[in-house]
Amino acid sequence: MPDLSIIIVNYRTYQLTRDTLESVLEGDHPFTYHIYLVDNHSMDGSLEKLKQDYSSHEHITFLESEANLGFAHANNLALKIADSSYVLLLNSDTQILGDCLEQCLDCMDHDKEIGILGCKVILPDGSLDLACRRSFPTPMVSFYRMSGLSRLFPRSRRFGRYNLTYLDEDGSYPVDCVVGAYMMVRWETIEEVGVLDEDFFMYGEDVDWCYRVKSAGWKVFYLGSARILHHKGGSGASEKLLKEFYHSMQLFYKKHYELMYPWYVNALTYGGIRGIYGLKLFFLKIRKFFK
Repeated sequence: MPDLSIIIVNYRTYQLTRDTLESVLEGDHPFTYHIYLVDNHSMDGSLEKLKQDYSSHEHITFLESEANLGFAHANNLALKIADSSYVLLLNSDTQILGDCLEQCLDCMDHDKEIGILGCKVILPDGSLDLACRRSFPTPMVSFYRMSGLSRLFPRSRRFGRYNLTYLDEDGSYPVDCVVGAYMMVRWETIEEVGVLDEDFFMYGEDVDWCYRVKSAGWKVFYLGSARILHHKGGSGASEKLLKEFYHSMQLFYKKHYELMYPWYVNALTYGGIRGIYGLKLFFLKIRKFFK
């Protein structure tokens, strides 16, 4: 049984996926690992090329989804057969930097209360991917975000809660959730809370998993000394992805918060989600029209 199972989902990202694989394989790791490369019904030849490159590699198993049923479904194909102490969800548009994996495994080995661990995620321009450590999107936290207060007062403990911008990005501390682009999970935690919720097609499944893990009494932890590079949006952008993003927000709220708040808060929340989605969709279409 390996120490770590690494799950990478490929969807029409041959070169990015290859770069992700190489960033893992080139490391001289002091632990055992196995990679599950799941193709999410790419149908563009990327799977065939990746098999040609890596089919003989002892550390890689290829899995194929018969249809594109979403990011959560693709990861679950591997989660249901993985057999290791820890599992890492790793996006196909990321690259491991330095001893990131070793640091994360060591941290989880030393703190048995950590159920999910995330690291510092850096964008190609060197800035922090703010999504790598967050608070849960309660109505108030979401209001601070949508109203612009979080951007006006990023150092405020009240207004900066969405992306925890008042905390040291190089520090290490418990958080509400980390991003699914890099999410290391203890196997005992998965056995207790279950795999990803496939009702989330894309986006939100990571926040939902963290919510369930914290609700079960486990820690969600951010380790700022461990780092990856994230070519965010490497899988492309479209009206469908925009729709799925806001659908996931609505689904998360309905699943975890709707019964906790009065009807008028629910109405304002759902109205806000739909309104912002409509505006984003309008501007996306405008940009496409003038291209």
